[in-house]
Amino acid sequence: MTDKPKKNDLPKIDQTSRSPWNIAMGAAFLMAMAAVGPGFLTQTATFTGQMGANFGFAILICIIFDVIVQMNVWRVIVVSGKKAQVLANDIFPGLGYVLSFLVAVGGLFFNIGNVGGAGLGLNVLFGISPENGAVIAGALAIIVFVVKNALTVMDRTVQVLAVVKVAILIYIICVMTVPYHQAVQHTFLPTKVDFYSIVTIVGGTVGGYISFSGGHRLLEGGLTGKKNIKYINAGALTGIGIASVIRVMLFLAGLAVVVTGAKLDPTNPAASIFKYAAGNFGYKFFGLLLFAAGMTSILGSTFTSTSFLDYAVGKNESFYQNYHKLLVIGFIVISTIVFYVVGSPAKVLVFVGAANGFVLPISLAILLLASRLPKLMGDYHHPKWLTYTGWFVVIFMAYASIKTVLGLF
Repeated sequence: MTDKPKKNDLPKIDQTSRSPWNIAMGAAFLMAMAAVGPGFLTQTATFTGQMGANFGFAILICIIFDVIVQMNVWRVIVVSGKKAQVLANDIFPGLGYVLSFLVAVGGLFFNIGNVGGAGLGLNVLFGISPENGAVIAGALAIIVFVVKNALTVMDRTVQVLAVVKVAILIYIICVMTVPYHQAVQHTFLPTKVDFYSIVTIVGGTVGGYISFSGGHRLLEGGLTGKKNIKYINAGALTGIGIASVIRVMLFLAGLAVVVTGAKLDPTNPAASIFKYAAGNFGYKFFGLLLFAAGMTSILGSTFTSTSFLDYAVGKNESFYQNYHKLLVIGFIVISTIVFYVVGSPAKVLVFVGAANGFVLPISLAILLLASRLPKLMGDYHHPKWLTYTGWFVVIFMAYASIKTVLGLF
């Protein structure tokens, strides 16, 4: 296999001369911050309140699955030089359209929550209504995307906001008494295992559009072919590491509140953690965290979801640039309007995480099939340990998803 661009590749919209390492780190932060959105905060706080230290086991399983999923997905996409929906169509004509529909619809629902989360963050910080805050957040996201060298701006934005998130969580943990022993013990020896929590947080971290955000970002940055595997590995593991550290810190902060006997507010469990930990000051910190989480997830969700909708257009670069910008603007505007009309979808954020968990076994199975086809992968040989563990995740997530649905009814 050569590393020459495929004939059906889209024009690259990243017109910078950035190094492969910088592109890989941009993809890593995009993936991580797409995962660590308002839904992530709500899901983690909700299950910590319900399960206590036992939720640590679900987080452990989630981190292991994250590594397996992202290493598989990023490798197949970048080595083949094709986006996931194109690979799906190459495997079976029409399958790519089905995958695009599932990912884009899931991304749109998530983005409604992302816009709403950013709006709620501005509400906490400045007292403006969540609806007007959502409009401001949507407008800011559009500005990031339409400026010159949009992907570079997006990468820098999510990296800065990532630092803000981590700094806030470190502060909250420092001012609280965290039961580390209890957390570690129940993480490895849980007294209760909840499949719904596993499906939801795996789906919320690498399900739906999130699992493809990093791989598609690498393609847009011009990285293709097996010669870039070292950047694939570095980017995937960095992204998973960032998301996992933030998840663990939020879990520990929530557990420190729960063990005192305090009950988290079911309408906004994550806010309860911060308000209990540091009063009104902590609540304001939560507003900043929620705004940062919402903004980074708007960028990640919009970028990846629209990347599943633009591959059918012509290859003329100028036309593609204009079409892509209109698609991005439309995606954000629709998400903002729906939130403005419907209101805050707090409970929906947890459900959508589970829904994206259902999409994961389908999308991962498609890429695992693609990894075995020389017509797509050339002379590249996908590692057996990734293939075997990848199929294990497919089977487990399919089983857990079915079990979850049956349990709900």
